[in-house]
Amino acid sequence: MPLVRIDLNKGRTDVDVRAIADAVHFALVDEFHIPADDRFQIVTQHDHGEIIAGDAGLGFQRDLEVVMIHILTQSGRTEAEKQGLFARIAENLGRVGVAPQNVFIGYDENTPNDWSFGFGRSQYVTGELQTPAQRHLPEVGADAA
Repeated sequence: MPLVRIDLNKGRTDVDVRAIADAVHFALVDEFHIPADDRFQIVTQHDHGEIIAGDAGLGFQRDLEVVMIHILTQSGRTEAEKQGLFARIAENLGRVGVAPQNVFIGYDENTPNDWSFGFGRSQYVTGELQTPAQRHLPEVGADAA
C-alpha cells in the first residue's frame, strides 16, 4: 500500500508515462511483496525548469528525462529490502528507457495509524484492514509439530 508520487518533465507519451508508473509499481510488488492491485500512484508532469535535480556531489549530470520518485510507506522494511527496491526500480526503469542517473528516489516511512483509505477512518486502527506486517505473520499452530 505504498503511496508513490512520480514527477516527470512534460513531453513523454501517455504510453511512456504508464510504462514508468508500471516499472515503479512492479518493483514494489517484486521487492516488497505487496499485492499487485494494491496500487496508489500520483504522476505529475511539469514544465521544463520546474524539476531541479543536481548530482548531490556524485559527479554526473541528469537531463530532462529525470524521474523523481517519492515513496511513502509503513515502517518495518530492512535496509537490504530498501536497497533491493531502489535497484529494482532503476533496473525496471532502464528497461523503459530511463537512464540510471535520471532515477531519483526519496523514501519515507510512517505507521499504520497514519493512513486512511476512505470514509474518514484509519482502517488499520479500526481493524478493517490488516497491516502488511499482520498479513505476513504465520497462522497460529502452523509451526506446531
